[in-house]
Amino acid sequence: QVQLVESGGGLVQPGGSLRLSCAASGIAFNIYVMGWYRQAPGSQRDLVATIATSGNTNYADSVKGRFTIARDNAKNTVALQMDNLKPEDTAVYYCYATVRPIGALVSPAWGQGTQVTVSS
Repeated sequence: QVQLVESGGGLVQPGGSLRLSCAASGIAFNIYVMGWYRQAPGSQRDLVATIATSGNTNYADSVKGRFTIARDNAKNTVALQMDNLKPEDTAVYYCYATVRPIGALVSPAWGQGTQVTVSS
C-alpha cells in the first residue's frame, strides 16, 4: 500500500507564501502523475496542479503565475510553492498520485490533507 504524507500548511496573510510538501512511501511501487487538489468548505475537490514524471505541468487557471509545482522522482516527493496567496486559496489541500504497486493495477492515492488558511 502506498501512503502520501503532506506537510507545510498553516495560516498566512494575503500576499504571503507557503510551501506544501508530500512524500510517498510504501513497498515496491511506481508513481506516475503527482499533484495537488484542494477543497474549500461546501465545495467539490478541485485540481490545483499536476506534474508528470517527465516534468510536464498543468495548473488551474486560478493559480497560474502564483503557484509552482515540482517533484523529485528519486525521492518520490512533490512540492507546491504558493506565492501571492489570496483568501480564496483557503482550503484543505490534498496530495495526489497515480501509483502502481508491483503486481497490481494503477490506482489513485491521496494524502490526508493539510489546511491552508489565508486571512488577515
